[in-house]
Amino acid sequence: MGLTLVLGGTRSGKSAYAEALAGESALPVRYVGTADPSDRSMDERIAAHVARRPPQWETVVAREDLESLVTPGHCVLFDGLGIWIAGAMRRADGEGNELDAAPRGAPSASARSRVRGEVAAFAGAAAIAPDPVIVVVEQAGEGMLPADALSRTWLDLLGEATQALSDLAQSAVLVVAGRAVELPPRLVSARGPGPADLRQHGDTLVRPGDADHAVNVMAGGPPSWLREALIRALEDDISAYPREDEAVEALAGLHGRAPEEIVPTSGAAQALWLLPAALRPRLAVCVHPGFTETEAALRAHGIPVARVLRRPDSDFALDPAAVVQAADLVVVGNPASPSGTLDPLESVLALRRPGRVVVVDEAFMDLVPGEPGSLVREPLADVIVVRSMTKSLAIPGLRAGYAVAPAPLADRLRAVRPPWSCNALALAALRTMAQRPAALAAAARRAQAERTDLERRLEQIPGLRTWRAAANYVLVRVADGAAVAERLRAEGIAVRPAGSFPGLTPDDLRITARDARDNERLARVLAAAVSR
Repeated sequence: MGLTLVLGGTRSGKSAYAEALAGESALPVRYVGTADPSDRSMDERIAAHVARRPPQWETVVAREDLESLVTPGHCVLFDGLGIWIAGAMRRADGEGNELDAAPRGAPSASARSRVRGEVAAFAGAAAIAPDPVIVVVEQAGEGMLPADALSRTWLDLLGEATQALSDLAQSAVLVVAGRAVELPPRLVSARGPGPADLRQHGDTLVRPGDADHAVNVMAGGPPSWLREALIRALEDDISAYPREDEAVEALAGLHGRAPEEIVPTSGAAQALWLLPAALRPRLAVCVHPGFTETEAALRAHGIPVARVLRRPDSDFALDPAAVVQAADLVVVGNPASPSGTLDPLESVLALRRPGRVVVVDEAFMDLVPGEPGSLVREPLADVIVVRSMTKSLAIPGLRAGYAVAPAPLADRLRAVRPPWSCNALALAALRTMAQRPAALAAAARRAQAERTDLERRLEQIPGLRTWRAAANYVLVRVADGAAVAERLRAEGIAVRPAGSFPGLTPDDLRITARDARDNERLARVLAAAVSR
């Protein structure tokens, strides 16, 4: 039956509509109130609501642990979200339960995170509930922006929570003057790009002759030792169907894993596209901004997807508490693209829950010296790591990637993988690469040096905001970013506009680092483009 969202302004009739909807369910109704019964100003409102509800309905007052209120065999009616958030903000900051207490400024970041986590857990439980869950939400934010920090924070949290619920709701209804208007279904998400945007990639933005700062592949092509290995494979291997045994053994040795835990694929993208068919999750979470093909794959297979957005004001750090607890699949990039954020190991491990699979897209991890935070060597029963050799070896045309997973999960990936997914040349590249850890370490040091040089130059340009990155690219924010990207394009320089990534804006640009000479030209032209 799933989740129904009922929205409306004050005295719009939204509660009465939701109650009628619950009464039609033919199930015992659990009414979840959120108003504080000790608040005198709420007495009359609470009494009026109680008087019109059937006496056999169970009534509970929500505090924390909203997820536990969703139980089978009941129609759950939650009324209303805005009042609960107001109370939770004060409780989370230790200000007591008085909803009419004087404002003391915006709640702390930890308090806001706790509120978001509670709402995310409740939304996930409601989305997969076998029986109806009806959530009444105050339609707020259509007027002026409040002057005080506390009210603005409440409005922000309510808006975020409403959109998160809408992403997962089977239906949403807006009640105006007692009349209900059913809202049209979402295309993908109320909070970000649609289906076409999820399939955008930087390689389509580079014209012949452009200085390429859009594609995050190391410049210069594959190293000489790899070219030689590919020539030998072209001479010796392509006349037979590809065999992956040697590549698997080499990759297992590189990462200290068993051969049965290695699944070669046609690039990391194919490994991510295998997930919905192999795992068949009930509810998936994609952490954004991140590689969008994962969400495209899940949605193409009809899997419900919730988005968790990394926040620029927290340097795009991963917030495990924001992930819907009911999700049985979570996909996160580390380092993330396009922000370049490298999350610590403990943050990624905090995503684990019983009954959940965590997939870590480490396509850029081999560009980070020492690979801090990597899980590729950890044989965890519920973690899949996806790797790519495209970037460090500069072989995007070969499509060389692989997944590393415990044997039961690896078997499920292999069961839905097309035969001969990894061609003979890609397997030769994987095998040869795995036998040269020193060369991989050198590539990571080069990527770090090029990015550091680019960061230094970008920091000298007024009007740019940058974030600390770990791979070979830098995310910048600049006023009128789309126009700036076009000015660079007119000078023969391609960068990656990042507005198609959920959670980012048209003012965000991803810039790939190159050698010092190319970085110097990029920075000089960018400074001129920004100052116009």
